Amino acid sequence: MHVDRYLERVGLSGPLTPNLVSLRALHRAHLTSIPYENLDVQFGRPVTIEIPAIYEKIVVNKRGGWCYEMNGIFGWALKELGFRVTRVTGSVMRQVMGDASNGNHLVLKVELDEGLYLGDVGFGDGPLEPIRVAPGKFTTHGFSFDLAQVDENWWRLHNHPRGGAPSFDFNVAPADETLFATKCSWLQTAQESIFVQNAVCQRFTPAGISILRGRTIRRIAGESASDTLLNSADEFIHVLESEFALNVPEARALWPKICARHDALFSAQAAG
Repeated sequence: MHVDRYLERVGLSGPLTPNLVSLRALHRAHLTSIPYENLDVQFGRPVTIEIPAIYEKIVVNKRGGWCYEMNGIFGWALKELGFRVTRVTGSVMRQVMGDASNGNHLVLKVELDEGLYLGDVGFGDGPLEPIRVAPGKFTTHGFSFDLAQVDENWWRLHNHPRGGAPSFDFNVAPADETLFATKCSWLQTAQESIFVQNAVCQRFTPAGISILRGRTIRRIAGESASDTLLNSADEFIHVLESEFALNVPEARALWPKICARHDALFSAQAAG
């Protein structure tokens, strides 16, 4: 594994000094170059937290990934570049689900001379830039967020109003890697997991964010959002290539499953 190949993947070149300027550049470059996606979960292919496999998938094969993969390879690259990085426990929707959600998200604590920062390229539609671990509201890429300290151990990031999950918590202590492995396995196999139920791709654009959930692609730019319903496997493959830089022609086989999920979901909503 070579960090220069990762930098090439995100459109940057070294050397990079381990400071806030470089962290911001790397964070932005990763999120605008590599899509968040769970297609391997939809295929039933095993997804791991192990860095060599993630490097092969994202850097060599030019795929995307979900939080364990996106923040996994990002954290590895930061360490290779001399940053002080710690993998820490994230917990999406802990505000509602409590500690049962601990470990369903991997985030990164980055210690800089300028202060303590959170690096997170694996939330999909979260902040485009790393955020200082300090309470308060902030805006990045036209989206507003709020970071609050929950107690002496936990912080909570409130997502922007147009985001998917409304919040996630994180603990700045070093993570339990066994918990990550257990959650990673459950999220890709349990029938009640949203990642098993739905195909998801997300990527930052110059104007905002594009989000594909099943048959619907939502394009968010500032205060506006537009939804487009995909009507064929050809459209699905085209959107993966044109908007998410994913060359995955075998994803055509997922189309019947995606349509069935769409029909079941909207039929249930209509009945309710």
